[in-house]
Amino acid sequence: MESAQVNVTCGSWIRRPENLNLAVLGKSSRKRDSSSSSSSSSSSSSSSVIEIFSFDPNTTSLSPSPLATYVLEETDGDLVTIAVHPNGEELVCSTTKGGCKMLALYGEDTNLRLSAKELTPLRDAGPQKCLVFSFDGSKLASGGVDGHLRILRWPSLRVILDEPRAHKSVRDMDFSLDSEYLASVSTDGSARIWKAEDGSPVTNVSRKADESIELCRFSKDGTKPFLFCAVQKGEKAVVAVYDISTWNKIGYKRLLKKPASIMSISMDGKYLALGSKDGDICVAEVKKMEVSHWSRRLHLGTCINSLEFCPNQRVVLSSSNEWGALVTKLNVPADWKEWQIYLLLAGLFLASAVAFYIFFQNSDSFWNFPLGRDQPGRPKFESALGDPQSSEDVFGPLDM
Repeated sequence: MESAQVNVTCGSWIRRPENLNLAVLGKSSRKRDSSSSSSSSSSSSSSSVIEIFSFDPNTTSLSPSPLATYVLEETDGDLVTIAVHPNGEELVCSTTKGGCKMLALYGEDTNLRLSAKELTPLRDAGPQKCLVFSFDGSKLASGGVDGHLRILRWPSLRVILDEPRAHKSVRDMDFSLDSEYLASVSTDGSARIWKAEDGSPVTNVSRKADESIELCRFSKDGTKPFLFCAVQKGEKAVVAVYDISTWNKIGYKRLLKKPASIMSISMDGKYLALGSKDGDICVAEVKKMEVSHWSRRLHLGTCINSLEFCPNQRVVLSSSNEWGALVTKLNVPADWKEWQIYLLLAGLFLASAVAFYIFFQNSDSFWNFPLGRDQPGRPKFESALGDPQSSEDVFGPLDM
């Protein structure tokens, strides 16, 4: 008799044209043969699958069945992480035994299929803890469990950086909004900044002796750029903010108030999300650095593996081994819709037109500007034409 246990190991959003969104989930299934009562005689095997689901913004839910499926070989082991290219047509995944694989997404949203493609530089790279594309899609960075850091040009796959001893073991990574810098975090609590264009090291992120940097994300709002780092200071968990023009720490804020396992930032840079190691999620407004949304015990008692904002909805996708993938609508102020902005502009235009008309009607000069204090007033219309009751002809006698 066989029993199967399916775990969601990773997940991400896929941006599609016309503001449509898909979700990709990585699942690992472990099958155990328990036909014998003796535990020594039972055997187990595992297989991993990548599934793509549609997203319904009206119900804030994923489709009950996948639109496309790709089954990995049993020799590949379990899925570790997935990164989706900004164009929404390619994704890269890492496995525990089979290195990294690239999959291309073909077809329309109702008839999708996944096809494997060669990813030579990362084929035998071993398990990668982090995979991340730059914001413009021109670069792919990978951080290995063994501490090996790579930056590849995309789609040529030309190697920009190949540093085997970048860290003890890579925990987290992120590109800056302009794709100029790459920040990488080690399991030993240190963090480094790299020049993404040529792979040269820039600096080590400053920290105190009792501080351990756990996670990192660059700001994405396009204004003054910052680097956010989840920092553990003894028993206290904070989010530190660094100015990337000097790489100096300018402050910190307690948001989640417990150790974080994952960090994410919305595509417009307005919100920062943290997932805890016991299943909580908090979302903070970056401008105020205040918590705007809490989801307590969302993945009760389980470490959150992945957490990502929907590209154009105030929704997050989270996953854990115990509770699978969950889609959560955020309790934050609604954004202005495009039609609302146009309506506001039309209202302002009409108000300006009414104000100009009133100004025009109440002005006194030929050019419709207000008269000065000592200027004579404009004669009334009746006095200029004469008295309508008078027998005198204003224009004089008319000779026919």
